[in-house]
Amino acid sequence: MFERLLPNLRLNSVYDLDIEALASRGIKGIITDLDNTLVGAKEPHATPRLIEWLDRLHKHGFKIVIVSNNNNVRVSRFADPLGIPYVPLARKPSNKAFRKAFEILGLREDQTAVIGDQMMTDVLGGNRLGLYTILVLPIAPKDEGVMTRVNRMIERIALRSLRKKGLWYEEEAK
Repeated sequence: MFERLLPNLRLNSVYDLDIEALASRGIKGIITDLDNTLVGAKEPHATPRLIEWLDRLHKHGFKIVIVSNNNNVRVSRFADPLGIPYVPLARKPSNKAFRKAFEILGLREDQTAVIGDQMMTDVLGGNRLGLYTILVLPIAPKDEGVMTRVNRMIERIALRSLRKKGLWYEEEAK
């Protein structure tokens, strides 16, 4: 039942992503979450390290779009200065926002990865569409909103079940 919450890859942060390995999989585009994936949920702007990472992705030919459940004001204030397209109020794991991201990227599902910090939104949404899913640890869990905390409770239940089935090991995260 919880197998759809399993990501293809687990990392500590986006900075641990092997960009060349991702490209070798045929991935050309990245749908990324914003809050607690790229920056903390209360961090309004990209850090210099994040800007450098995004520049590396662009230099390797990756297209990027932010898909966030947060509102337009939050997402636009972050994304506009970086020139990154975005889909706010995404209602992940709903397919609609992911499909809009494909239109923006001009790519197919098999050419796209999704990066996020939540199994219930980012990973489930990506897996439902056959994307390469990458789960990162949340940057600032203490800043999470109520709905994210509810999702985290469900994730803990799912993780217990996945561990019992031998499908989740803590040492897998890099």
